[in-house]
Amino acid sequence: MSEISEKEVDELFERLRHDAEASGYHLNPDTEVTRDLVRGLLVNVKRYGYRACPCRLSSGEKEKDLDIICPCDYRDPDLGEYGMCYCALYVSDTILNGEKQVSSIPERRPPEEERMRARDSLDRGAYPGGAPESSSLSKPVWRCRVCGYLCGRDEPPEKCPICGAQKERFERFM
Repeated sequence: MSEISEKEVDELFERLRHDAEASGYHLNPDTEVTRDLVRGLLVNVKRYGYRACPCRLSSGEKEKDLDIICPCDYRDPDLGEYGMCYCALYVSDTILNGEKQVSSIPERRPPEEERMRARDSLDRGAYPGGAPESSSLSKPVWRCRVCGYLCGRDEPPEKCPICGAQKERFERFM
């Protein structure tokens, strides 16, 4: 496997920073930690062909790792509850502004068997004619009242990734 150049780290760091800020997110202000995480993402791209989260063990099979491709499925719940994601690549406003201290975060990712069971049940519940009935959705759907962005998760995001509207501008949809 070829070495990761500092130019590659710089380019991905800037792309992630730009994309995060444009979507209402923030990268960890500790540049050294953030660059190490970016380096880990690049290693995983070279190793697996996708940006598997550097803080979790990847299976090497993209289909099994879809939930941990950065930004992972667990980022927003971790940001909402702990102020940062599991690997601390992304942080909330409260961490960024020093209003909340960094702390350890428990692993939110379910064991593989549980993930596969959930994926299988979703596959069986797919309807060729459209979306399943709202009562069969595994998560509530939230709608940004400003731009209409929809997301399925336990809680709405802190900020809308499209328009930047705050969490309180979301409504439960369906």
